[in-house]
Amino acid sequence: MTDTYAAAGRPAPSEIRLKSAEKMLEVDFAGGHNFRLPAELLRVESPSAEVKGHGRGQKVVVAGCRHVAIIAIEPVGNYAVRLRFDDGHDTGLYSWEYLYELGQDQEKLWQTYLAALAAQGLRRDP
Repeated sequence: MTDTYAAAGRPAPSEIRLKSAEKMLEVDFAGGHNFRLPAELLRVESPSAEVKGHGRGQKVVVAGCRHVAIIAIEPVGNYAVRLRFDDGHDTGLYSWEYLYELGQDQEKLWQTYLAALAAQGLRRDP
């Protein structure tokens, strides 16, 4: 995507692919790091204020996203993409660093999400 960003020591994707049928976003980073990020995980971990809140400890558990799909990817400058989901959500900017973090931590994030759903009596199904 941008060599300048990577040259500054920050992760920058070399390629981003939407796998619509699999509801998956594939992101390749320099150095051979490749991540397959499910649309559901990207939706429930959206960096938007709607999900993250405006301060520490304000994160919202988003339920009913098992079948959510990404319908568009829009570049934002040389540092991020905006993902548009078929449930209408489109307010989070996914920086290269955030996509990398999601890839690195996706198993832990997924387990935390499932536990939060269970603790609040919520479900992945709509």
